[in-house]
Amino acid sequence: MTRRKATRLIGVSAAGLCLPVRALRAQAKAESSTMLTPAIPSTGEKLPVIGLGTWQAFDVDLTSDNRRQLGDVLSLFVKLGGRVIDTSPMYGRAEDVIGALTTALGIQDKIFLATKVWTRGKKDGIKSMERSMALLRVKRIDLMQVHNLVDVQTQLTTLREWKAQGRIRYLGVTQYEAGAFADVERIMRSEKLDFVQINYSLMEREAEERVLPLARERGIAVIVNRPFGGGDLFNRTRSKPLPDWAAEFDCHSWAQFFLKWIVTNPAVTCAIPATNKPGHLEDNIQAGIGRFPDEKMRHRMVEFVSSL
Repeated sequence: MTRRKATRLIGVSAAGLCLPVRALRAQAKAESSTMLTPAIPSTGEKLPVIGLGTWQAFDVDLTSDNRRQLGDVLSLFVKLGGRVIDTSPMYGRAEDVIGALTTALGIQDKIFLATKVWTRGKKDGIKSMERSMALLRVKRIDLMQVHNLVDVQTQLTTLREWKAQGRIRYLGVTQYEAGAFADVERIMRSEKLDFVQINYSLMEREAEERVLPLARERGIAVIVNRPFGGGDLFNRTRSKPLPDWAAEFDCHSWAQFFLKWIVTNPAVTCAIPATNKPGHLEDNIQAGIGRFPDEKMRHRMVEFVSSL
């Protein structure tokens, strides 16, 4: 073999080796910018791990300024890969605002819409849910939840009927106080649920004792509300720098620190921090992307925040 032929052969082989390396790098880059998507246990459908809550943030009059700002939040949410938007009749004008803006933006088919029934009695429950559908401008709701377990048995009976009719896709219950977890656990054991929504954060860890393990055991998806402890976590860490080791799991803000800790619990399907600011939304979404803390690091995070 001549030197020229040998050189050509080596060049061709090297080029062949470079192609998979480049492909792997491209794949790694894509994966590093894609949000984590846990599966809903009852169906296997995947949801982005960071969603959007609407309590207070969307309970506003739709002035031109509010319409523009909240429209920017929703557009950015979808653009960055978000899907789960959670609201409730008890959140004032939030359902109507969400319905008006998602319709105007043409994004209703890109979101996973969750709301709640929060009343007593079968007739009033049906009336409440039909009003929610009208305000949200939809004919079917992805997830309907019994808010804070109010008249839970009556409302769950209706939810099963609606699910069979195709008016809702999933059903569940919610609670935002750890003091009611015994009741939540009782319903989780006695009823077939798709979702449970509970409070869970670095400052409110009671759900780890029984609710989260039970959710895994029973195959129930978990939505986390109050991920920032009602704002108390930010009060505790205000003016304090992130620890240097937070960079080990691609964490660049306290919001990401708190959210990454939550979403790496294997029982958690989605966390729903509420915001009406595009900058805060983008920061929150980044918590679902990149590297995540392992169990040893999660313990370290707890100890660090507890020491502040």
